[in-house]
Amino acid sequence: MTLLKILIVDDEVLERRALTKIIANISDDLTVIGEGAPNGRIAIEMAKEHEPDIIFMDIKMPGIDGVQAVKEIKKFNRDVRFIMVSAFNTFEYAKEVMQQGVKEYILKPSRKQDICESLERVLAEISLDRKQREEQHSLKESLNRAVSIAQKEWVSSLITNQVHDMSFDEWSQLLGVEITSGYIMLFYLEPEPAADFSQMEKHNWYSWLKESLKTITSKQEVLPGPMTETQVPVLFLCKKTAGKFHFKTDAQAIIDNLSTLFRKEPFKGELKVSIGLPYQHANELNQSYHDAILALKQLLLIPNRRVLFCDKQGSTDMPSLSAMLEIEKQLLEAVRQGDVNQVLFIYDSFINKMRENGDLQGSIVKKSFDELFVLLSRMLHDLGISYQQTPVIEDSEEIQQMFEKGKTHLLKIVSHVQVWRMNHAKGMLHKAKEFIETHFADSLTLEQVAEYVELSPFYFSKLFKDRFGMTFIDYLTEIRIKKAKDEMVDQGKSLKEICFSVGYKDPNYFSRVFKKHTGLSPTEFRKAIVS
Repeated sequence: MTLLKILIVDDEVLERRALTKIIANISDDLTVIGEGAPNGRIAIEMAKEHEPDIIFMDIKMPGIDGVQAVKEIKKFNRDVRFIMVSAFNTFEYAKEVMQQGVKEYILKPSRKQDICESLERVLAEISLDRKQREEQHSLKESLNRAVSIAQKEWVSSLITNQVHDMSFDEWSQLLGVEITSGYIMLFYLEPEPAADFSQMEKHNWYSWLKESLKTITSKQEVLPGPMTETQVPVLFLCKKTAGKFHFKTDAQAIIDNLSTLFRKEPFKGELKVSIGLPYQHANELNQSYHDAILALKQLLLIPNRRVLFCDKQGSTDMPSLSAMLEIEKQLLEAVRQGDVNQVLFIYDSFINKMRENGDLQGSIVKKSFDELFVLLSRMLHDLGISYQQTPVIEDSEEIQQMFEKGKTHLLKIVSHVQVWRMNHAKGMLHKAKEFIETHFADSLTLEQVAEYVELSPFYFSKLFKDRFGMTFIDYLTEIRIKKAKDEMVDQGKSLKEICFSVGYKDPNYFSRVFKKHTGLSPTEFRKAIVS
């Protein structure tokens, strides 16, 4: 235990000295503050200044007595513990301080044994209280980390159009406030000429962005997604209770406040923001992400422009950009499948579309490739594939040389994905199955298994179902029911014991799951195998 401060309050100097001497011999973890306090008024002042952990408080003192002093000190320090000391064995005194939460009461002249026993009880109470606070703090930190991970996974799933089962009603229940619409902003830190961000600088910028958005948004819930290079998608959920929602006005206010904060930071780049359109249904948020992507593509082509809202009606470049985006999506899917022939075919379409659009300036081609490989990097990250190489393409190079470099790098990525699909993913899934079969009786979650095999929960879930034809929870249930059926042969085990031994905490729920999978209740099944 850390050093605890004790204040002794008594109008008799000899009593204060005697208590100080006794406490000094009890433990090195205890220290008495100064010479103590001779009355309630000074006790209050010393308690404010020194913030003691324990106060020995005499009840009968001139001026402000002990009971009044306790009440005043409790107003600004709810955690301090009191040990009341009195020459009068009067219940009324004890009753008044008990109402303030004081539990310890000793008579004076105090015996050393009484003082030690009383202190031991208070120290045990302080120790327990601090342990509980540490556990609560640790739990809160773990919960915050889990929520942050879950938010990033959900936003990542959303922007890849893999989420169909989360409605605004469910978000409203989760957040405790009605959600009416949502939209995506893309935050992009464009490096200064000749600047190159280190991983630490990228991490610092990402952390700054998340913390800053928390401080400047009140009308909306903010869910930052994963960072790829220096690009971060952020989902904004608009709350009904915040009053009337003005999309562009509210979004612009967020950007203005963020830009003001950004200018105070030493980041070696320029903050650029594109904003997708708002949508009233959760399953449409993927479109808002694509709106923001399209707007960012335009934004990067406009010198000295930092913010761009997507406006389908007013943007003449939307059709061609939309077609390019569709080709990029097809290309990413072909890479994910490791299909070389399809990748080469779609890559040719990608190049031809650039030619059709007349985007054959070196700087434009370079930006197109940079954006494509950012998307590929994000996809590889979501798959759990470690691949750090990036092509070095300069805008001063010949256009055809850029195209060849892009193709060469793309084929390297496809080759890497093929190897991973054949070896790593297969091995990780079998490793996951073994882990499930070993730990099926624990409170096992998909996130725990995904972490064990070092895959993202989203991709592990998808890969597991693709590989084994069933979801993680279906497989876990299958294992548990099989183990339960095996254990039912032993008539010495109760059904309740079997329920707990295979990982279920509620016998009624276990019974429902068992009947759903076998057609019989546990009791009916046991009778059937016995007869």
